[in-house]
Amino acid sequence: MTSAKAAPQRGTDPESATAFERLNILLAGLEPGQDPIVLTVGEPRHALPDFVAPTLAANVDDFRRYPAIRGTDAFRQTVAKWLNKRFDLDGLIDPNIHILPLNGSREGLFNATFIACDMTGKENPVALLPNPYYHPYSLGAARAGAQAIYLDAPEKNGFLPDLDALDPATLDRTVAFFFASPANPQGAVAPLDYWQRLIELARKHDFYLFADECYSEIYRHTPPTGVLEAAKAMGGDLSHIVAFNSLSKRSNLAGLRCGFAAGDPDFMATWTTFRNSAAPQVPMPIQAVGVAAFSDEAHVEENRRLYNEKFDLAERVLSNSFGFTRPEGGFFVWLDASRFGGGVEMAKRLWLEQGVKVVPGAYLAHTQADGSNPGDNYIRLAMVEDIDTTRRALERIAALGDERGAGE
Repeated sequence: MTSAKAAPQRGTDPESATAFERLNILLAGLEPGQDPIVLTVGEPRHALPDFVAPTLAANVDDFRRYPAIRGTDAFRQTVAKWLNKRFDLDGLIDPNIHILPLNGSREGLFNATFIACDMTGKENPVALLPNPYYHPYSLGAARAGAQAIYLDAPEKNGFLPDLDALDPATLDRTVAFFFASPANPQGAVAPLDYWQRLIELARKHDFYLFADECYSEIYRHTPPTGVLEAAKAMGGDLSHIVAFNSLSKRSNLAGLRCGFAAGDPDFMATWTTFRNSAAPQVPMPIQAVGVAAFSDEAHVEENRRLYNEKFDLAERVLSNSFGFTRPEGGFFVWLDASRFGGGVEMAKRLWLEQGVKVVPGAYLAHTQADGSNPGDNYIRLAMVEDIDTTRRALERIAALGDERGAGE
């Protein structure tokens, strides 16, 4: 298998720290060259939907009650209705067997590998991760006893892992394959045939495909295809697939901690038993907000409009600088920092000279055994600030690029 190496044991791996912890170490003691603008954390800053406060107030008494781990009927039914409409599933999703509420998608993505290990029963289990990757994938795999193997997703492959490079022997050991579309940080969107190949591999080699779709509603023009949509096009069998989503990005409700998993009914049944003992329930007032949020698209359309306005601005300000291209989805910009000696060096200079804080791409990716890291030559910008702050940040980044160009 090319560009897919085993991770060191956690505890000896310097990458066990989060990207933000590593960034704090990198910039410790360094003063910003201008008033700081922080574009690091993917935390939405757009306005809360109008219905949040009144819905919480109307349901506040339910904070006194223990919620069922399966969630309320209203929440599951609303999520099923939204999925069926959003992905044109013709009623494929049954709220009674296909849906589980989550405290945001992160906790589900962390502990799903425990169930994958139990249900497949494989010795020396493997979890496959895209590289760059989301840390809970690897941490959950490690805690479940699965070996993380990182699949580079370089630009030449459209920022998608090369499925042709996968070793069948490794696939036979695989219990979980984590895949995000739109991807964080590159914003790449998987086409239908790519999803279908992943589903075929999952069924052939008996592993679970965990589809992280938390950015599914943040896109430029065309709604991204989802894994459930791909399964429906293949006949509607949901075995071996689980989709994860939440309100964090879609509805600017990262602090609400409300999401869901949907898919394989056998997996869901086993996971329900596990979660009933090991996972926190989602409070009923939170689920009531979820019902309101998944029933309304107007606030999502406005949210998407605001992000696309900022990407229009980035295209004007950065034009062809740093290899800028508009990503198909998500709210991150993935810039080529190779002319500065890599993302780490560019992140330091942006802070020292321009007061703009960004994340080096290497901190979001795993360094392979051969010393390569697919994020080395990149930085990530989170386009979450208001339009004026975003403009100032982009102009400072462009100025750094102009200064560099003038000195070459």
